[in-house]
Amino acid sequence: MAEFEAVPVDRRGFLKGAVSSAAAFVVEPPAAGSSDAVQDHTHQVVPSDLTLRVKAIESLLVDKGLVDRAALDAIVDAFETKIGPRNGARMVARAWVDAAYKTRLLRDATGAMAEIGLASYQGEDIVVLENGPKVHNVVVCTLCSCYPWPILGLPPVWYKSAPYRSRAVIDPRGVLREFGLALADDVEIRVWDSTAEIRYLVLPERPAGSEHLTEEALAALVTRDSMIGTAKVDLTPAGERR
Repeated sequence: MAEFEAVPVDRRGFLKGAVSSAAAFVVEPPAAGSSDAVQDHTHQVVPSDLTLRVKAIESLLVDKGLVDRAALDAIVDAFETKIGPRNGARMVARAWVDAAYKTRLLRDATGAMAEIGLASYQGEDIVVLENGPKVHNVVVCTLCSCYPWPILGLPPVWYKSAPYRSRAVIDPRGVLREFGLALADDVEIRVWDSTAEIRYLVLPERPAGSEHLTEEALAALVTRDSMIGTAKVDLTPAGERR
């Protein structure tokens, strides 16, 4: 096994470098009387303290050759444009308008993802669970926070919390009520425990009255929580809900 050489880091030197790097990101105000000084000062926005810290640490890591800036940009771009709940919403909307795709999605979710250009970056199996009038599925990870982030993004804080992880199994109906979802007593609730090998996505019921909507408009209705099972889909677009 290859051995890795430990690189000593001087604390004073690290802090000095961090301050210098952070300062490089602050726009220095122009000298009084210069042509730039008469321009709108609102264009000179000093980054927040947190932003400066991130920039400083990033610069130090890049300067030391520990990370590649292009790799960091690729990761940020992936989370901003390639993964997240918009992907899951696309799958749900397609299943609502295309019965054949829905059949394939329930049978082989990974293959159905590939059909619309989505990839399973984690290498685990994705299983889709269909909600209906008498069956409601809800997903949890009792061990930690296993979650299908390529199609749902990063898990919410509550999904990783100990109360949700334990109570979702013991009292799922009560937990759903706390989320504002009250299900009738004759609705069966099925709780699915995610693992490192299998991640779940709930296919929520299509809301009544949405028959006239396009696939794109339907996707805008689908929320992250509805694909975990802690909410239903209504006719208010996700971005307009309070």
